[in-house]
Amino acid sequence: MSESLILSIESSCDDSSIAITNIDTLELVYHKKISQELQHSVYGGVVPELAARLHVEALPKILEECKEYFPRLKAIAVTNAPGLSVTLMEGVTMAKALSLSLKLPLIAVNHLKGHIYSLFIEKDEVFPCTILLVSGGHTQIIEAKSHNDMKIIASTMDDSFGESFDKVSKMMKLGYPGGPIVQEKGLKGDENRFDFPVPLRQSPNIEFSYSGLKNAVRMQIEKLENQENELEEQDICDVCASFEKTAVAHIMQKLKKLFKTQGTPKNFAIVGGASANIRLRGEIEELCQKHNTKLFLSQLKYCSDNAAMIGRVAVQQYKQNDFTTIEDIDVQTRVKEFK
Repeated sequence: MSESLILSIESSCDDSSIAITNIDTLELVYHKKISQELQHSVYGGVVPELAARLHVEALPKILEECKEYFPRLKAIAVTNAPGLSVTLMEGVTMAKALSLSLKLPLIAVNHLKGHIYSLFIEKDEVFPCTILLVSGGHTQIIEAKSHNDMKIIASTMDDSFGESFDKVSKMMKLGYPGGPIVQEKGLKGDENRFDFPVPLRQSPNIEFSYSGLKNAVRMQIEKLENQENELEEQDICDVCASFEKTAVAHIMQKLKKLFKTQGTPKNFAIVGGASANIRLRGEIEELCQKHNTKLFLSQLKYCSDNAAMIGRVAVQQYKQNDFTTIEDIDVQTRVKEFK
């Protein structure tokens, strides 16, 4: 019996990625990602127009390596929301062209659902599951009862967990992406030197906010800077450690409230690019052990944006005949609910 494969494309932000997934076995037959971190690092963050141009260069190069799989393809999948409109369009345009030329059905994939399915790459899905999604664009708690029943039950009021790391890194001219840089610097710092306020500490609501914390860090940095607007290395490490401690404490405070008020979940997971944070993983692991909750974690290589997770969602949609048309597929920068 010949293989039945799906080709998936991811271009929601600054990672160009294509994957080939076996529909029947869930095997990840092919996967490649080209990161744009180096090109964007000089700007301290993602520049949408630059990202789009780099997708134009990278995606065709990756696709060239996939031609041997074309005869066995059964569908083309692509991220269409949420993300940067100019970068999403590059992936959607390629998907449309492939769908037309190869006469294959088109599958539109929700990027957030992709992060959830990063847990299940080459594995069977596990539901119900309560999921913390932390990335550069999102901080959300999702109640996932099944593939077709997912609901956002908490989200950030302003900035995201991952974005706050990027901004703190940018304030101190440390580079992009900020997550791994701030984490590494923080390991050499004193996490108790600066008493940054934990956001929404007194609020009974389960929601997130990082704008106030970022502002507190900014003011502390300004106090520490010398006349040349530079910081001592130890000051940098201490700011990073104190900020990371507070940023994670905010999430943990809200998760503990969730476990207490809405019942202990049977399964819990952390997904998204910022889920690679070691401190966050460690503290959530302790929380789950305390409540006898089973914890699911994505492999580190699948935490950030990638086409493998998009292909894994697409397998489920293919089996349910959940297709779209070239005329109907569109790109959306934000989504308020799962579809």
